[in-house]
Amino acid sequence: MTTDPRGGGPVPDRDWDRAVGLVSSADEVALACHISPDADALGSMLAVGMALRAGGKRVTASFGERRFRVPRLLCFLPGQDLLVEPGAYPASPELMMTFDVPIADRLGVLSGNADKARELIVVDHHASNTGFGTLNLVDPGAAATAVLAEDLLDRLGLPIDREIATCLYAGLVTDTGSFKHSSTTPEAHAMAARLLATGLNPEEIARELWDRSPFAYLKVLGAVLDRVVLEPAAGRGLVWTFVTRADRASYGLPYDEVEGIIDVVRRTDEADVAVVLKEDDDGAWQVSTRSKGEVDVARVCAALGGGGHAKAAGFTSHLPVEQTMARFRALL
Repeated sequence: MTTDPRGGGPVPDRDWDRAVGLVSSADEVALACHISPDADALGSMLAVGMALRAGGKRVTASFGERRFRVPRLLCFLPGQDLLVEPGAYPASPELMMTFDVPIADRLGVLSGNADKARELIVVDHHASNTGFGTLNLVDPGAAATAVLAEDLLDRLGLPIDREIATCLYAGLVTDTGSFKHSSTTPEAHAMAARLLATGLNPEEIARELWDRSPFAYLKVLGAVLDRVVLEPAAGRGLVWTFVTRADRASYGLPYDEVEGIIDVVRRTDEADVAVVLKEDDDGAWQVSTRSKGEVDVARVCAALGGGGHAKAAGFTSHLPVEQTMARFRALL
């Protein structure tokens, strides 16, 4: 049984046993992660995909964005030859598995495929997970979905080589904030040690994830920080700003390159909560939120149609910036 060090809700052994039975008996497995994938989502999916393929399974993997494109920061992850565009994904999979997806809507255009799947195994660590699968391997106490992915591979008896370990490590190290977050348990460090023993290069992974950006990112960051706002909210500080399509277009910066701005804004000493609104290529606002612990931003974002973790969550808004922030403030 996967243990939950915070007392949240480990996955029962009977569910693990059923998952192992379903995967072992399947000839073909369709894998999916959430739209705008991060390292935990894409890394967990690719790790399981590579291991299943090495074990003789036919594997298809994707995420449900019409503008299908792996974020530049994650292009270093192995196993991307498994990926197909959503249009080439099985319409009615016999067995489908999702990774790091708390609600079906986060599958994007693949949500319809999930509805038609004969069996749908949900692998996730979000407390806000709605249990939309026919089998849900959900443990909010796990430091990352990668923890559950490693557990699944172990129970399937599938070996983890350096490439698989690289994908799992990327998920673990990002969702623990480089092992700074409270989710960093002794078990998380033990998992990191197992993965490092495969010979992966943590320096190269860290460089790809955090120490690279195009020059255009600096120009956009300067414009975004110039409009940053610090204000009181619910007795605590709130710091927020926004990134428009025009900001990015001025310097030819793709949408996925602005993900890291929230990590700059959240450093503000005077604010417990940080918010960055990012206008995507379709004109919707993708809102990232962070908390230093006093505020459960997952509850706020869930009320706005999103979700996530207590200290890191998000939602999508189709309202203008000021109206979006007014709704957010009211919920704080």
